[in-house]
Amino acid sequence: MIPKESHRRFNPLTGEWILVSPHRTQRPWQGKVEQYFTHLTPEYINNCYLCPGNIRANGDINPNYTSTFVFDNDFSALKKDKSNFFINESGLIKAQTESGICRVVCFSPKHNLTLAELELGEIVKVVNTWQDEYSFLGSKPFINYVQIFENKGEIMGCSNSHPHGQIWAQENIPNEPFKEQFNQLQYYKEKNTSLLSDYINLEKQKQERIIFENDSFILLVPFWAVWPFESMIISKRKINNILQLVEKEIELFAEILKITTVKYDNIFNTSFPYSAGIHQSPTDGLEHPEWHLHMHFYPPLLRSATIKKFMVGYEMLGEPQRDITPERSAEILKEMYSVHYSLKIINENK
Repeated sequence: MIPKESHRRFNPLTGEWILVSPHRTQRPWQGKVEQYFTHLTPEYINNCYLCPGNIRANGDINPNYTSTFVFDNDFSALKKDKSNFFINESGLIKAQTESGICRVVCFSPKHNLTLAELELGEIVKVVNTWQDEYSFLGSKPFINYVQIFENKGEIMGCSNSHPHGQIWAQENIPNEPFKEQFNQLQYYKEKNTSLLSDYINLEKQKQERIIFENDSFILLVPFWAVWPFESMIISKRKINNILQLVEKEIELFAEILKITTVKYDNIFNTSFPYSAGIHQSPTDGLEHPEWHLHMHFYPPLLRSATIKKFMVGYEMLGEPQRDITPERSAEILKEMYSVHYSLKIINENK
């Protein structure tokens, strides 16, 4: 039974807590559906540095690619070469150099499409590209973690609207997957089973936060969700990383990616912004039986296409807080059609 008064929820992946205040919302859903609009953006823009055949910022010319296209980021946050700089003064002033590789993955040659609008076969090619990059980058001796992610929308700091994601591969495991690794390992040592396998079994019993599932993946709003419409895709089969997906699982991963992003867009009839990324085992040569492949979606929108949830005040100084419950968010997402709203507009205009 979910309490109606203020309560805290525990995130077993990170070991952190979130404050939930459902009484602050008299009506749990106060969403505003924006007016329908049609896509006015063309398939090709001559000054876009990601479109086929165009010149990028560093002077390189993109090939006339017809599927996915991957290249080293022209403004890379990590570099392969490093000076081995290291300081540690009394454990209080510590710093060290970090080497790595940053890659850009264009999902499609068409400037005006997002993952939600790509055909299923095109998303399969995106997943295949992620696999190739995880294998290629992870095989390098100085790379110990490969972070695949996407920032979608201007509101999330995306500097180019051409459909693309990024991959940052680096020497050390970054903070968020490091916390998840620690807690998954502790759970595995204690129970000899996967934390997320046990979690999705609980969710299937309760049927309170599941949005969609197919034979290989489950989409849900986690019990400990921070963002209003935060969700997570978890593999039903306990696998460590994306390379362990078999052909049918790749297709079903593409399917659930499309359904997730379409449902987001349909909430407010807009191209829904988010930051999303895959968490999977490090590439440090160890087995990591504790790891269970999953993907996070962190969208900021709250009540309309223009109202954003901000992490401020108490949330920056205390802990994350939300009003609308994860259960209500899951209900709203579950109710959304799995057909993109733009197709409805086209059919209505015929």
